[in-house]
Amino acid sequence: MQGIYLAIFGMVVFILGYRFYSKYLAEKIYRLDPNYVTPAHQYKDGVDYVPTNKWVLWGHHFTSVAGAAPILGPAIAIYWGWLPALLWVTLGTVFAAGVHDFGTLVVSARNKGHSIGTLADKFIGQRAKVLFLFIILLLVLMVNAVFAWVIANLFITFPASVISVFIQIPLAVWIGYRVYKRQGGMLIPSIVALAVMYVAAVVSSYVPVLQIDLVQYFGGEGATGLFGMSATSLAFFVWIIVLMIYVYIASTLPVWKLLQPRDYINSHQLVVGLLILYLGLFFANPEVTAPMTNPNANDVSWFPLLFITIACGAISGFHGLVSSGTSSKQLDKETDARFVGYLGAIGEGALALIAIIAVITFFPSLDDFTATYSSFTAASGAGLGTFILGAGQLAEGIGIPSMVASTIVSVIVVSFAATTLDSSVRLMRYIIAELGEEYKVKAITGKHVATTIAVVSSAALTLLPQGPKGFGSGGYLLWPLFGTSNQLLAGISLLLIAIWLKNLGRNYMPAFIPMVFLMFMTLWAMVTQVFTTWFPFGGTDSSWLLFIFGAIILVFTIWIMLTAISALTKGKNHNNSIDV
Repeated sequence: MQGIYLAIFGMVVFILGYRFYSKYLAEKIYRLDPNYVTPAHQYKDGVDYVPTNKWVLWGHHFTSVAGAAPILGPAIAIYWGWLPALLWVTLGTVFAAGVHDFGTLVVSARNKGHSIGTLADKFIGQRAKVLFLFIILLLVLMVNAVFAWVIANLFITFPASVISVFIQIPLAVWIGYRVYKRQGGMLIPSIVALAVMYVAAVVSSYVPVLQIDLVQYFGGEGATGLFGMSATSLAFFVWIIVLMIYVYIASTLPVWKLLQPRDYINSHQLVVGLLILYLGLFFANPEVTAPMTNPNANDVSWFPLLFITIACGAISGFHGLVSSGTSSKQLDKETDARFVGYLGAIGEGALALIAIIAVITFFPSLDDFTATYSSFTAASGAGLGTFILGAGQLAEGIGIPSMVASTIVSVIVVSFAATTLDSSVRLMRYIIAELGEEYKVKAITGKHVATTIAVVSSAALTLLPQGPKGFGSGGYLLWPLFGTSNQLLAGISLLLIAIWLKNLGRNYMPAFIPMVFLMFMTLWAMVTQVFTTWFPFGGTDSSWLLFIFGAIILVFTIWIMLTAISALTKGKNHNNSIDV
């Protein structure tokens, strides 16, 4: 069977979902009001609260949520066969992610742009808020560690992508100042910036001197460098330090200076990348060589682990943090929420869909697939690299050389991961400041102190744990926990949306039903992992790091769930002040 048929199926589901289901949500469930004064106007400060054109805001929102996760998760989940992954991505996007991303954006906009964690206080009580903020804090800390790890490794593996990624930063700042001074729109400059980035990527692919290859600078793979570290470990360390300096600056700047224009460039990058891959799929028309279901996948069951392996791309709690943390503060009109929130989820689903197709059409034969995806551990290690190679193979379908295509795809992945990273650090700064206010620790409420705590802790978690990848195994070790904690956060966010809707006398089932499904699957998976897989005394893959983080998140989640369910059944909110 050709991969194009899977793409057509997925796109039809996405189009129908946006055309009909999102309209139903907007008109009947969330009841968007074009005359509602959004927080971006109420609290306009030129830093975080900035009324933004819906296309620019969609670009920020989309690229903030579309990091490496909607690629990596599906690329790993192919281990169980392409059919379960395809169905979860398409149906999960329409009936879970769209409801969640759209809903958290609307609820936050209706409540002064507060984060979903802060709103837990309003809906279910102060204790739940504090526990929820700690879960969110742990999640964004893991996101920072995982995505910094991903970017540093991609820079090492694809050094031709580095110069293109760094060129984007001054171009975005220039565009930000240009638009801020009312010297024109953002569309044409952002397209020019994207063209410059891709020219740099193409040239760097053929000119080795333009490839920022730190491993070679430090003597090559077998060399020993500073502090006795190998050249690869030293390169990884340097990239992590560079990334942390960058995210410190990026997450403290006003959103119009870097975040908005860079994300708008990245939104074009995503559209261009998706067009290249889908056109390549159409013209190359490759065969699907991976199995529909994998009978050899006996080491790890797909049920329930599929639903946490593919988080971003089906539903992700991190999206709610972006919706309520940054996007809601930039929403110009409430009616823009459908376009930004639901269509953002559709875009992420389209990215996950092409990731699936790129992997399952990459291998020459079923035997080659089986050799690479011989176990779940092997799939976890090979997923991202296989996608980049498979995407390069698809791009060859429209005449783009494979080497150039792989560089461009790595530029896209790094750009999205960097966008997610600095948005996540900004969110972490908000949360640290909120916790400082909650516990009256004024010293950590300041912007720079909170950001310093976020950056230093993220770097430590990335660099310090030792594991199978040697120095800097933090991101690799934490990835198994990311999926479960992310989905638990999504489930709690859906529950908060359901409480908000019920207290307004509206149909809360569109949020409640996916919440029940998601929490059942994720709690099942989490309990299994914490007490049988990661358990330090006799677990099949024991790990103190995963066990401690996992146990804390599990206990906090169950506590919040019981409190929230009590609030839902009572039918009234904690503070009796829910905005409509």
